[in-house]
Amino acid sequence: MKAKILIVDDTKFMREVLRDIFVSNGYEVVAEAGDGEEAVHLFKIHKPNLVTMDITMPEMNGISALIEIKKIDPDAIVIMCSAMAQKGLVLDAIMAGAKDFIVKPFNKDRVIETINNVLSR
Repeated sequence: MKAKILIVDDTKFMREVLRDIFVSNGYEVVAEAGDGEEAVHLFKIHKPNLVTMDITMPEMNGISALIEIKKIDPDAIVIMCSAMAQKGLVLDAIMAGAKDFIVKPFNKDRVIETINNVLSR
């Protein structure tokens, strides 16, 4: 059975791009969130196997949401999504418990490779 995924990004287009990549590779997208607060709420409801989390968002950023999700489930698998200019933030996210990261704009093969790698650990 393929993993259930929660997609978190404040840009609807980015969520659609990721949803298309995941669905076309047999994954189930159980929910989508536009900010960190919504992500934490939806994580509690859906208990996904994996979360893709944008770093820069309004209300609650991705690192704060990651920390809250890790409080709910220390074993949660969260992959951060970032632009290349956000290297420092990516390191902060890894220190906070993110399992890996993918870079925008998304490369379909790299996204699937990263998802498969973290889920098989």
